[in-house]
Amino acid sequence: MTPKRTFLALVVMLCLALMGTSVVTPPAYAQEPKVGGTIIVGLQAEPVTLDAPQVTDYNTIRAAYNLYDGLLRFKDESTEVEPGLAESWEISEDGLEYTLHLRKGVKFHDGTEFNAEAVKFNIERQIDPNHPYHDTGDFVYAEFTWGAVKQVDVVDEYTVKITLEYVLAPFISHLAMHPAFMVSPEAIKKYGRDISINPVGTGPYRFVSWTPGAEIILERNPDYWGKPAYVDRLIFRPIIEDQARLTELLAGGINFMVNIPPDDLERLRNDPNFKVVEQTGMHTWWVYFNTLKKPFDDVRVRRALNYAVNKQAIVDNILKGTGVLAINPLPPVVWSYTDEVERYDYNPEKAKQLLAEAGYPNGFSCEFWTPESGSGMQQPVLMSTAIQADLKAVGVDCQIKTFEWGSFLEQGIVPPEKNPGWDLMALSWIGDNGDPDNHLYILLSGDQWPPNGFNCGYYKNEKVDELLRLGRTTLDRAKRVEIYQQAQKLIVADAPWIWIDHETQIVAMDKRIQNFKLHPTGPFRFADVWIEQ
Repeated sequence: MTPKRTFLALVVMLCLALMGTSVVTPPAYAQEPKVGGTIIVGLQAEPVTLDAPQVTDYNTIRAAYNLYDGLLRFKDESTEVEPGLAESWEISEDGLEYTLHLRKGVKFHDGTEFNAEAVKFNIERQIDPNHPYHDTGDFVYAEFTWGAVKQVDVVDEYTVKITLEYVLAPFISHLAMHPAFMVSPEAIKKYGRDISINPVGTGPYRFVSWTPGAEIILERNPDYWGKPAYVDRLIFRPIIEDQARLTELLAGGINFMVNIPPDDLERLRNDPNFKVVEQTGMHTWWVYFNTLKKPFDDVRVRRALNYAVNKQAIVDNILKGTGVLAINPLPPVVWSYTDEVERYDYNPEKAKQLLAEAGYPNGFSCEFWTPESGSGMQQPVLMSTAIQADLKAVGVDCQIKTFEWGSFLEQGIVPPEKNPGWDLMALSWIGDNGDPDNHLYILLSGDQWPPNGFNCGYYKNEKVDELLRLGRTTLDRAKRVEIYQQAQKLIVADAPWIWIDHETQIVAMDKRIQNFKLHPTGPFRFADVWIEQ
């Protein structure tokens, strides 16, 4: 998941166990769970909200995740759904009605009851502009997650029925995504927009404090409806510089870190004091073209810049094996992926030829925006600088402008009428549910220009749009595969991005931290984790 501060799988989901298995240094301690201790996580950037429906990046969801429960839940290390706050559900034969049977006896952290009215409130708060509390947040995921919803009905205190306007193949997985995490209605009424900094969920951890720029503290919820967590406290510290974060890990200032500098990864793998956990991810890192601007409305220019960038060199020399070369916006681990697409191998002469054909034999100037850090952004400044040098070699002079993560999202991802100052913009995405719809539709459909979604380069192809709409409303898996493979070929031929790589999820931690498992969608699940004392 990536992008903006202000701003699902089939009726039976494919279990993505094939997505990769966690690789963990063998634990040095017995596997008997212990209660107590603190995990201090070094994040790449300051989270932007703790109100789950407003989350748009997985740096933020990592801090917010353990505060909440969803209506459904993704199984560990998989995107197959299982019961969450809904114990069971039925789907009508026509695929338009979802009846959810909710758990009884669940309370929000403020002591109020979770029930069907709370579900209705949470969904309608996001999608109904006339809802009295719609203005308490910016729900960038709402149209994608809930856009097919016609109405939400309370059947009884613990039964809710969601009726769709049209069949939506991934909808069952939408119910496990973060917009379906339940927030206390009474807390929303109390705090208004400040719910972002006063989060109240039903999860295994509850909110303690947020000191901007310093830390977010969560504590174990002793009254959790399920099995209580083991670790007493979770602390999330934003440490933007990778080397500073590593130094803190080595010194004990944190005991869990993300985004390990590639040069230091092997050292940590071999250090007996730490363990490294890795998993193939649903991630893509790319550079947007602003297709509303010249010359990026010309496919020849976009193809030229793809040929100009030595992507393999970035993967080899900057990322050093922590990612794999991308030839397609869709990650290879997501079903329907095809490599039978046009290839843009490094070819500066081909780039110059295409630029000349497009009327730019001497190149042109442009502005290239990139964040200093951010969730899923790997080594953004180094990667962008390498891209800048490759473009300069074919006559395209791009000036890099860097931003703090929150400011970058705020200024760079805007509706078309606020056409931003950037010509190129670096961004990344990690899938929310394992369905190709969650990559191709939300990022590349003409229906998903901001604020409706994250097609932030304003790319539009009527044939692609038709295929992506068809793919999400078709239940037959084989037909969906065919549809999405057609779409991938058209998208790659249009070259709306410069796609670079697919990152491997990697975290490092103190060896005493036990039973941590990465999840394909990116958040950190700490409820079943313990620390050997």
